Amino acid sequence: MSATSDLHVVLGAGGGVGASVVRELVSRGHRVRAVNRSGRAPALPGVEVHRGDITTAEGARAACAGAEVVYHCAAPAYDRWVQEFPRMTDAVRQGTAASGAKLVFADNLYMYGPVDGPMTEALPHAARNPNGRVRAAMAEALLDAHHSGELRVALGRASDYYGPGGVNTVVGTMVFAAALAGKPVRWVGSLDQPHTLSFLPDIARGLVTLGCDARADGHAWHLPAAPAVTGREFLDLVIAELGQPGTTAALGRPMQRLIGLFNPTVRALGQTWYQRDRPFVSDTSKFITTFGPFTATPHATAVAATLDWYRARPTS
Repeated sequence: MSATSDLHVVLGAGGGVGASVVRELVSRGHRVRAVNRSGRAPALPGVEVHRGDITTAEGARAACAGAEVVYHCAAPAYDRWVQEFPRMTDAVRQGTAASGAKLVFADNLYMYGPVDGPMTEALPHAARNPNGRVRAAMAEALLDAHHSGELRVALGRASDYYGPGGVNTVVGTMVFAAALAGKPVRWVGSLDQPHTLSFLPDIARGLVTLGCDARADGHAWHLPAAPAVTGREFLDLVIAELGQPGTTAALGRPMQRLIGLFNPTVRALGQTWYQRDRPFVSDTSKFITTFGPFTATPHATAVAATLDWYRARPTS
């Protein structure tokens, strides 16, 4: 791998985070290879699309060949994290190391478990639920690989996300698609607890910043986001942007348990209900102090952009 190759490889480029990273890289003038199993990727000029299986070391090596930076934005289905995510991430680590590239992992906040007060990167990995433990184990393994000299690694952690392309998220179809269809707009958890929400383009800006700056190497970083809002405040923003009457409601723990009897993804949300019945706030000051000012998109602006994307999204 040439140090001046400037090839940025995005794994999971068909998903919300990965597609946003592809767009951000293109806007900055980088060479981009967009990778996923289906071969889907944002239709942007100059983007090389690679169809491949990164769950094997061989597939990951082929996907990452020649890269300067690799962005691991791929993930198995939410209810399959424990069974499939570590093996995928281990293959990605091997593939990235073989190319001599730097690895940026699109991480989240699950590893901390229940907390009192805003979350910082200095918190211990205290999660006891399966999805939290697997997130902690992957993060620790990647940082160990960095410190052993196997490859350079940076972890970018975001909260629940929304935005253009954001469908596989609790702040996705049952908020924005439901609102546009005139259905009740539902928030998972308490409507009155502050919650950090991440906007997909802001996540992408943060991850690419980590990919392009050596100061990020060997550390986890909470990616900047707009100030935390309550579920009620967020849903009110959605209804206000629609400009027509709407109904908002909470999906509480009893309903989550009931739906979870038939839906394994909703059932898995019960593991992390502590994120939804009390404040869940990310402290992003370490990122801003290190990399400089970062103007996160205000929620009102982000909500309008997300509704526009859902309006234009094909229904079939």
